[in-house]
Amino acid sequence: MPKVKFYALSTCGWCRRTKKLLDEHQLEYELVYVDLLQGEEQRKVLEELNKWNPRLSFPTLVLDDKEAIIGYDETRIKEALGL
Repeated sequence: MPKVKFYALSTCGWCRRTKKLLDEHQLEYELVYVDLLQGEEQRKVLEELNKWNPRLSFPTLVLDDKEAIIGYDETRIKEALGL
């Protein structure tokens, strides 16, 4: 199972659907609510996210620091995670 880092906004409906999908399959992931961060911490996370998703759109899943899935794409998420 790949290591999953999940960049989301606390107010994003597509982010909630992505979280629900991951939780339903009992997957472990690191969740970062970018909008709840402040100052330097938020700036650093946005720089990190920009490497994977220059549009800075949400949700963004980063798998094993090798691949990113941008947006809610249930089929692609399931395929990438072997579900």
